[in-house]
Amino acid sequence: MMKIRLDVDYAYPSRWKSFLYTALKRKTKRNYLKNSKIIARMINESPIEVKAYWFFTPFTLPDAKMLELLNSGRHEIALHVAVDAYKELKELKKTINTQVKYYTVHGTERLLGKIIWHRKISQAKVPVPDSFPLKSFYDFPTIPLDTICYNKSTDEAVKIAYESIKKDEVLLIHPDWIFQRGKMNHRGPYYESLKQILDVDSELEELKINKKIFANIGKYSEHFEYIKNIDGSEEFLSKIKDRNIDVFSFVERSWCNFPAAKPSDKWIKTEDNIALLEIDSFDDWWEKIGKKTRNMVRKAEKSGVNVKIVNPTDELAEGIWRIYNETPIRQGRAFSHYGTTLENVKKFVFHTKNCTYIGAYLESELVGFIQLVYGDNLVVITQILSLQKHWDKAINNVMMAKTVEICAKNNHKWLMYGRMGKGSNHPTLDKFKENNAFIRCSLNRYYIALSKKGEIAVKLGLHQQIKDKIPESVKPKAISVFNLISRTKIKIKYR
Repeated sequence: MMKIRLDVDYAYPSRWKSFLYTALKRKTKRNYLKNSKIIARMINESPIEVKAYWFFTPFTLPDAKMLELLNSGRHEIALHVAVDAYKELKELKKTINTQVKYYTVHGTERLLGKIIWHRKISQAKVPVPDSFPLKSFYDFPTIPLDTICYNKSTDEAVKIAYESIKKDEVLLIHPDWIFQRGKMNHRGPYYESLKQILDVDSELEELKINKKIFANIGKYSEHFEYIKNIDGSEEFLSKIKDRNIDVFSFVERSWCNFPAAKPSDKWIKTEDNIALLEIDSFDDWWEKIGKKTRNMVRKAEKSGVNVKIVNPTDELAEGIWRIYNETPIRQGRAFSHYGTTLENVKKFVFHTKNCTYIGAYLESELVGFIQLVYGDNLVVITQILSLQKHWDKAINNVMMAKTVEICAKNNHKWLMYGRMGKGSNHPTLDKFKENNAFIRCSLNRYYIALSKKGEIAVKLGLHQQIKDKIPESVKPKAISVFNLISRTKIKIKYR
């Protein structure tokens, strides 16, 4: 069984709000115990056997909603002594109307903390009488998960947590730091680690948050939002809102027969698009692409280019790393992957889920690769790159042919390759897609305001990307200017 200790020191996600209301001995309903409620929900949804011990202070006593979340055999409420052990125990029992077994003591060395908690200046912790009827929880071996997450990567923290669970150690966390990083006390953020340990919120993987002035705009990563169906249900949006997202955006996957779930009148609908290829058979595609593209594929084969599925290995990562770092400029603009370290490429190669790599080789050298990611009724080309010094060998064309062959063989009907036409900003790439029988598929993109800030952000147009606001009539010139600026910046950077 996994055991978690939660010291609920403060009631609100905002540190300053928590400090103020603790000092004034006041409470407000807005965001009260918000982080604690998120964690309680995660524990309740976990398929893992969990026992959570919640230590509340007199300033963080559970409200009705919190008590409802803790109303299961997975949770036990305990006392986090702040100033007066007996008085606070009486308050807690009155609030929860049940027995209490354990206690811990809240401590602080800082002067401000002592003032906030109404302690004597000389008191870092209040003493608990020997006659106190509760058992100290300090008798249980404990490791501070939020501190580990401050110092370690998510993967390292999860590994340490699993080892501790096997030893029957208790994982200690403070709800304050689930999403934020403590500079002075070196705690958090630990949401990603806790999510993996509890095996929950898989639907929130690849969720990205972009800060625009005052609002947090949330959407899935560039390709993930197209491979996973999003229903926009209240339960799902509640989890999104818990991540402090003010506006959430997602696409309607109508081409896969997955319409959005009853769009609300408050949702904003805009037009988006993707480059989509419907695959019946390889022979059918071969006829569609035309003589010129077929000759390009044959040219690559005659040049000795060998294309095959490759497994994630150090050799593959090194080959991709060399392709990334061949040139700082591709398609007339700065190449974002230039300068990527080999270590980061290895993480990319070994950690991407549900994907296949197709490699193009000249003898033993990797000269090009495609990454395919699999989703619900869809395969997405997330990257297709080759060495510029071998572009005369039509490497991308022969890799595309291999991709279609693999999809047809495995009965994958739909293949997607980014945007096309309006909104793509890659005219030459659009031509490549068109030559390979991709068509522009229109779809709906929804924007949902989840807060007052979100409503204001939508009215100000902060929810959309700048490139989508540029009129099509001036976009070619704008793209040229953008490309020039990006080339100049990267030349200066690597001069």
